Amino acid sequence: MAGTTRTATNHWEGDLFNGSGQVTLESSGIGTFDVNWPSRAEEANGKTSPEELIAAAHSSCFNMAFSNGLAKAGTPPTTLDTTAAVTFVPGTGITGIVLKVVGAVDGMSAEDFQAAAEDAKENCPVSQALKAVPITLEASLSE
Repeated sequence: MAGTTRTATNHWEGDLFNGSGQVTLESSGIGTFDVNWPSRAEEANGKTSPEELIAAAHSSCFNMAFSNGLAKAGTPPTTLDTTAAVTFVPGTGITGIVLKVVGAVDGMSAEDFQAAAEDAKENCPVSQALKAVPITLEASLSE
């Protein structure tokens, strides 16, 4: 399989505390979402944040990895419901991510479910990217 690249863009106006931006999910074209500092550091108030977008990516990736691992083990899931909670502390950064999963898997013990979930947590690409991934930067001033 060939690799894929997904793209999102963000347009920002103003400084951190008084400014705001819009993040657009370019690859899928499913929308543009408002973002600002208060929505990140205080209440969401109908806007998103980098941490919410990370939570969305992590919960989706985890469920894909988990469902694949379960199927390969001969115990495909009926359902997996996962919540990713990303904690952000102003001045410190992201301090933790909690994944909570509830699944329906016929014929699987609680211990085996836990072990398979741990494997998915460690091996889903988003979990691995959040550990450390090379980041390349290209910066230029507008003319």
